[in-house]
Amino acid sequence: VWPTFPFQREGSRIWERGNLLLRDLPSPLPTKRTRTYSATARASAGPIFKGVCKQFSRSQGHGFITPENGTEDIFVHVSDIEGEYVPVEGDEVTYKVCPIPPKNQKFQAVEVVLTNLAPHTKHETWSGQIIGS
Repeated sequence: VWPTFPFQREGSRIWERGNLLLRDLPSPLPTKRTRTYSATARASAGPIFKGVCKQFSRSQGHGFITPENGTEDIFVHVSDIEGEYVPVEGDEVTYKVCPIPPKNQKFQAVEVVLTNLAPHTKHETWSGQIIGS
């Protein structure tokens, strides 16, 4: 019996047989499922930013976006990615931001939408289908 974690996606290959250790999981973060209603409302009402996927690890359930405006890379959690494709390096995205508690000094990307898939790169759907772009 496999445990259920907040970043598990239906059809995800990370849950195939193997030794999944708790140390392999990302630290608890306010994901879409655990974020307060008020934090979600503030993020949804905020501006839309553009950026490029710098790195994303499906097995770890998170990655980073390089903002178009040149500011510090921003964290993205798997539960905040909208759409059918797993992001890969070079994908163009739009997103909104939400502060990360407890200090609220850093931000994470929420409502992340892939707007342009990186050319000449294979993409995978959340269900595991490989698509060439």
